[in-house]
Amino acid sequence: MTVTAKPVPILSDNYAWLLKDEETGAVALVDPAVAEPCSAAVHGAGGRLDLILLTHHHDDHILGTDALRNEFGCQVLGARADLRRLPVLDRALIENDLVELGTARGRVIDTPGHTRGHIAFHFAEGGVLACGDTLFSLGCGRLIEGSAEEMFASLAKLTALPDDTLVCCGHEYTEQNGRFALSVDPANPALLRRMEEVRRLRAAGLPTLPARLAEERAANPFLRAASAADFARLRAAKDVFRG
Repeated sequence: MTVTAKPVPILSDNYAWLLKDEETGAVALVDPAVAEPCSAAVHGAGGRLDLILLTHHHDDHILGTDALRNEFGCQVLGARADLRRLPVLDRALIENDLVELGTARGRVIDTPGHTRGHIAFHFAEGGVLACGDTLFSLGCGRLIEGSAEEMFASLAKLTALPDDTLVCCGHEYTEQNGRFALSVDPANPALLRRMEEVRRLRAAGLPTLPARLAEERAANPFLRAASAADFARLRAAKDVFRG
């Protein structure tokens, strides 16, 4: 059983993610903010859409949901904690709930920090982590509704996943995140290697995602923070960084 993940570029720097259970052909979309490119991606994958998975309530992650539900008749799943701020849910999720995509199972992980009701989805088959705006490659989400302590704990849950986990996050922020990372950890060889790769990919017009979790552990300063206080210092510095 293998779940594959394909980024669907939307808006200026967002990604929705098309997840497919290769055994059954079942398909899910994660955070479809714009219906048209997501619909095109679904049709390109065979025209079947079973699920829409929502990580959090921000408009740049949810606004295409109802149009896609009307087109494909799929179910919509999201966090029970954000029930009133999401499109109508067919299933409201809490931590450790399992989401069925064909024969694959995705586990729900509570990841507050960016928003109070933020969740992530981990499909062990295929090693896919759809993490919205909690973890970015070489960065993490802003603390809009949560605290540094909450985000530090959320990132700890994600960094405990297997090395080969594919980080499928919501934005193409890697290069700008990397500039900040280099300002605080300039001699890190893993970071230097990752930034070489990122510049090559962006120069070719290609996504920098998904990223492998083992590489993020080695290069991402927010995953290398020793404590919540250390994380809070880094996050505050990133918020005012203009490099």
